[in-house]
Amino acid sequence: MPTYEYQCQECGHTFELFQQMSASVKKKCPECAKLKLKRLIGSGSAVMFKGSGFYETDYRSESYKKDAKAAKESLKPKKDDKKKSNNSKKSSKGTSSS
Repeated sequence: MPTYEYQCQECGHTFELFQQMSASVKKKCPECAKLKLKRLIGSGSAVMFKGSGFYETDYRSESYKKDAKAAKESLKPKKDDKKKSNNSKKSSKGTSSS
């Protein structure tokens, strides 16, 4: 449920109200009891994560996780590549004559 911000056009009282999106817009001011409330446009209807423990990787899709793992695996050098590079270094040292 989002938080909406309201302001009274009569007395200027401003407050936030936590209500369902399907709930009707409030009209009566809790301070002066006049029917002059107006719901303000702003970040009140956005989802806001407050507190610790929220990480962007917490809610990744399974396909994203699978692709990330495949990309990580492709960056790792393979065991066969290490053996080939070591053999080529040994052979290049033995062939040079000075």
